[in-house]
Amino acid sequence: MTVKIVTDSTADIPPSIAEALDISTVPVYVRFGRQVYRDIIEISHDELYTKLADDPVHPTTSQPSPSDFATVYRQLLQPGDEIVSIHVSSKLSGTYNAALQGRELVEGSHIEVFDSGSLSMGLGLTVMAAARLAKAGQGLAAVLAEVRAAISQSRAFGLLDSLKYLAKGGRVGKAKALVGGLLNVKPLLVLKDGELHPSGLVRNRRRGLERLFEYVKGAPSLREVAIVYSTAPDEAQALKERLTAVIDKNRIYISQLGPALGVHGGPGTLLVALKRK
Repeated sequence: MTVKIVTDSTADIPPSIAEALDISTVPVYVRFGRQVYRDIIEISHDELYTKLADDPVHPTTSQPSPSDFATVYRQLLQPGDEIVSIHVSSKLSGTYNAALQGRELVEGSHIEVFDSGSLSMGLGLTVMAAARLAKAGQGLAAVLAEVRAAISQSRAFGLLDSLKYLAKGGRVGKAKALVGGLLNVKPLLVLKDGELHPSGLVRNRRRGLERLFEYVKGAPSLREVAIVYSTAPDEAQALKERLTAVIDKNRIYISQLGPALGVHGGPGTLLVALKRK
């Protein structure tokens, strides 16, 4: 029997890693008015950030349909195979519920669906941990135990250049976005219990980058770290170089924030995800 690993496109796993670990990804939808794109497949990172700046219509996102999941599950399953499907926090998206419904459409199969309680590479690190065991031929019990452990070990902390895009998507009050713009401050967000919580404000990006570094440096027993950027790869690389004083460079990944999350974070978003031992 073979265990197959499925996630959704909000995991932001670098394509080379997803390919090497045989991770299947179900795309979230990005909508600009009547135009609908499948995340990554039909709209690239750069296209999304260009459209955010130039298109008068602000985009929205929606989860994959149950049939999207069922299609992927059917494509992967061979007799005796099992699937572990791991997804973005159910408190932030309906993707997890859609995966559960998709499982019900595939009769006679063994599919385990997980709510990671995380997003971006916070989710991605959990998926990668599961995929390594599956790739090595470990059985379902071992993969499930790894997923549960990884979920409890993963954390995420982010810096936004502005609250404007969260406000446009209806995720925070517009008054907060206005105040943030007037004060010229940069918001910090931390993921707790599957939801985004404010974690302070900084006056400039230099101080924000310092807070990201301090967050990782202060974490005990680091196993892996991911740095995710929307439009500033140089900042991500500089942060990685600093973090080599804390953790081996081969256990630090750099990824770009995909269109589905970029809609809400906007240009200038930079976050760190970490997995502890």
